[in-house]
Amino acid sequence: MKYFLGLLKFLLIFTIIGILAGMIIGYAGYVYFSKDLPDVTRLKDVRLQTPMQVLSSDGELIATFGEHRRLPLKYEDIPPVVLNAVIATEDSRFYEHFGVDPVGILRALYIAVKTHNFSQGGSTITQQVAKNFFLTPERSIGRKIREMILAIRMEKELSKEEIIALYLNMINFGSRAYGIGSAAYTFYGKEAKDLTLSEAALLAGLPNAPSAYNPIYHPNKALHRRNWVLHRMLNQEFITQAEYEQAVSEPLNVGYFVPKISFSAPYVAEMARQFMYDKFGDSAYTDGYKVYTTITKANQEAANHAMNENIINYDIRHGYRGPEKTLWNSGEKAWNDDEIQKALSSYSCYQEICPAVVIEANPEFAKAKINNGTTITLDRNSIKWARAFINDNQQGPLPTSVSAVVKTGQQIWVKQQNESWMLSQIPAINGAVVSINPENGEIKALTGGFDYGLSKFNRATQAIRQIGSTIKPFIYSAALDKGLTLATVLNDAPIMRSNAGSEAWRPKNSPPNYAGPLRLRIGLNMSKNVMMVRTIRAIGVDYAANYLERFGFPHDNISRNESLALGSASFTPLQVARAYSVIANGGYLITPYLIDRIEYSEGGVIYQHQPEIACTDCVTESSYSNGNADTANLDNVENVAQSSELDEPEQDKLRADDGILLPKSDIPFKQLINPDGTVNIDKTKQLQSQGPTYAPHVISSENAFLIRDALKSTIWGDRDNQWRGTAWRSRSLGRHDIGGKTGTTNLSKDVWFAGYGPNLLTTVWLGFDDHRRELGKARRDIFNDKSASVSEGGAISAGPIWNDYMKVVLKNVPEKKEIIPPSIISVLIDKKTGLLAPQPNSNAIPEYFIKGTEPTKYATKEVGTKVTDAQGVTSELF
Repeated sequence: MKYFLGLLKFLLIFTIIGILAGMIIGYAGYVYFSKDLPDVTRLKDVRLQTPMQVLSSDGELIATFGEHRRLPLKYEDIPPVVLNAVIATEDSRFYEHFGVDPVGILRALYIAVKTHNFSQGGSTITQQVAKNFFLTPERSIGRKIREMILAIRMEKELSKEEIIALYLNMINFGSRAYGIGSAAYTFYGKEAKDLTLSEAALLAGLPNAPSAYNPIYHPNKALHRRNWVLHRMLNQEFITQAEYEQAVSEPLNVGYFVPKISFSAPYVAEMARQFMYDKFGDSAYTDGYKVYTTITKANQEAANHAMNENIINYDIRHGYRGPEKTLWNSGEKAWNDDEIQKALSSYSCYQEICPAVVIEANPEFAKAKINNGTTITLDRNSIKWARAFINDNQQGPLPTSVSAVVKTGQQIWVKQQNESWMLSQIPAINGAVVSINPENGEIKALTGGFDYGLSKFNRATQAIRQIGSTIKPFIYSAALDKGLTLATVLNDAPIMRSNAGSEAWRPKNSPPNYAGPLRLRIGLNMSKNVMMVRTIRAIGVDYAANYLERFGFPHDNISRNESLALGSASFTPLQVARAYSVIANGGYLITPYLIDRIEYSEGGVIYQHQPEIACTDCVTESSYSNGNADTANLDNVENVAQSSELDEPEQDKLRADDGILLPKSDIPFKQLINPDGTVNIDKTKQLQSQGPTYAPHVISSENAFLIRDALKSTIWGDRDNQWRGTAWRSRSLGRHDIGGKTGTTNLSKDVWFAGYGPNLLTTVWLGFDDHRRELGKARRDIFNDKSASVSEGGAISAGPIWNDYMKVVLKNVPEKKEIIPPSIISVLIDKKTGLLAPQPNSNAIPEYFIKGTEPTKYATKEVGTKVTDAQGVTSELF
C-alpha cells in the first residue's frame, strides 16, 4: 500500500511538472512564434488586390489592368447557397470553433497516420485567411503555429461574417479569378447572386486545387469534385435529397468570360495606365482604382471608324502589294490543314483584316482557309480593286482574273464585308485623330494609329511631324496683331530670293497656280504659299516664331527662317489641336487632359481634375496685343497698285498712309506680353480672378474671331462662288458653324486637317512612319483605268477623316450662332483692292475688322478708259 501511494504521488508530481513544463514550453513557443506577427486588426481595412478599370466619361469600360481579376462583394451580397457550399467543403464547424478546430486537427492526424500522407491540413477558413493575408505558403511546423495564433486573434477581432467574406473575396478560383464575384463571372458570365446550386457547388470545390479542378481544362475532374461538394452539402443537411439529385444531373455549362470591353480605345487606355503608374506605382494595378477618362463612347467609336475606313481606302487606292508570304509554290506538295492552321496561328486579325491561305485559284474564283478552319471564296468582285502596287505614285492596270492576283499556296489577308469576303492587306500608312473640347481641354476622342496590336506608338502624342499649311492661321493671326487685316492685299506671284554662295529659294504654290493680287482672307482660304511668305516678311520671322509660342507650340520645335511660313516646323497632332483650340475658344490657351477623376473600388473620389477653362463670358477688353504700336514691316509687302514685277526693291512697298494699316490703340493688360511678343504666363495667372481657374488669354478675342471666321471661308468660299477654299469638301456636313484648314507638306509626306465645330476641335494627321515616304498619287476612281492620278493631300486624304468623324458627332448638335465681339465691325469693301467700296455693287462685299483697323480710303472705279474716284474726279488711264 505504501508503495502504491508513493507511486501515485510520483505520478501526480510528474503530471503536474509535465503540465507546468508544457505550459512553460507552450508559452515560450507562443512568445517565440508570436514575435513580429502582424496586427490582425488591419484586416478591417484591408485592400484586396483588385485590377484597375479605365472607363469613359459615360461609364463604359475601356480596359482593365492587373494580374488578379477580382470583383469584391460585401457579406450581404454573397448568396446563402455559396456560403453553405463553401462551409460544407472547407470548414463544416466554422460557426462553432474559435479559429482553430481541434476536431479537424485530430481528424487530419488520424488520416495522416492511416494513409501515411498529410493530405489534409486541418486548417479552418480562418486559418486560410490568416495564411493568405499574412504568411507564406511554406509547409512547416513554425508556419502552422503562426497561422493558428493569427487565427485565434482574428476570431477575437472580427466577426464570422467578416472572416468568411474576406475568404470568399480573397481566395484563388483559377483562370486569374480571385474571389467569388470574379469566379462567377469568369466561369458563368453572371453575378454571384445569380448562381444556381450546381454552379455554387462547382465553384466551392475549386479553391482546394484551382488548376487540377479547372472546369475548362479538366471538365471530368471538375464534375467529380462538384458532385462531391453536393454530397457534403446533403450530408450536412444544407440541401434536400431532391435538390441533390437535380444538381448532380446538370451539366457543367461553363465558359471563359472576361470583362467585356465596351469599345476599343487602346491608345487612350495606355495613356491612362501610364498616368496611374506615374502617380501610384505598382499599386495602380492592385488597389482597385476606377479611372474615368474624358472620352465618350460615341466620339471614340466615330474616330475609330473614320480613321480606319479612310486609311483602308487610301491603301486600296494605291494598289495591292502582294501576299504576306508564299507557303508553297505551284507544282510543290500542298500543305495539309494542320500545317495551314499552324502557320495562321502566329498571326492575329487587325481591324477585322484576317490571315488566310489560298488552297485553290482559277480565273473566276479562289478558295482560302482562314484561321478558324473555315473555307472561304474570293470571286472577281473580291479582287477587282487589286491593281498592282508599283510605287507610291504608280499603280498597275485593273486585274483581269482572280488567279492573276492570288495563287495557290499564298498567305494573304481578307476582310468580310456583309456576306462576302474581300481580298485585303494590312495598311502601310498610319494616322492619328485628336478631338478636344476647346473650352476646357477635355479630350473627347483620341486614336494614335490604325491598330494598337500592330504598333503601340501613339502618333497622336508622340509623332512629331511637319505641320505644312496647317500653320498658316497662326501666322496670319500674328499678322493681324501687327496691323494687317483680312482685307489686306498681297501679291500671289512667284518669289525668288538668291543669297550669295547659296542656292536660290523659290517657294511655290501647290498647285503652282498664281492669281496676282489677292486679299489675305483668300490667301488663307486657298492656302497660297507665296502670300504666306510675303506675310512673314512683313511681320518678321522672329516675331512670327515667338508668336507661335502663344498657342502652346514648343520653342525648340519652331524653325526660325522663312520656311516657317510653309510649315517647316514640326509638332504632334495633340499640340496642333491645342493650338487650334485658341482660335476656336476666343483666344485662350487651354491644356488638354484625359483623366477626369479617380475613384476607389469601394467608392469615393480621390482625384478630380480641375481644368483651366476659356472665359468666354469675361469682359472683352482683356485682350492682348504686341504691347506697342508697331505695325508690319511694309517694305516687305508688295503694293498691288504697282507693277507685278516683284523683284524690284523700289516696287516692293506698301505705305501705311494707304489707309489699309493703322496702329492699334492702347489695349489694357499689355504688360502681360513680353518684349519678344510671347505671353508672360506667370503674370496672366496672377491677374486671374478668384473662382474658376481661367486659361491664359494669349490672343485677343477679336483676333481669334477674325481667324475663326476666315476658316469658315476655307469651307464655304465667297458668297458668289467666284473662289472656293481648300476645305470645300466639308460642305457635306451642311453646317455653317464649322471651319477648318488643310495642310500638306513638301512631297506630301504629312497631310493634315484641323477644324472646329460647336464645342469641339478636331485634328487629323495622316502619313507613313517612315519619314522618307510620300503619300504619292493614285487614281481617284480605282475601278477606271482612264481616271487621272491625283496627288494625295490634306484636302483629299486627311479631310475625309475629319468630315466622317464630325458628321457623326455633330449630327444632333444644333448649329451654334457666332457671337461677334463688340469691337468687331462689318464694313463694305471692294473685293479687288480691299479698300472701302464707293457704293454697293457687284464688287462690294462685307468684311470684318477690329474697330480702328478698317480702311479709310475708297477704291476707285473704272469707266471705260477712265477712272473716277469717290469725289467724282475723272482721269484717263492712258
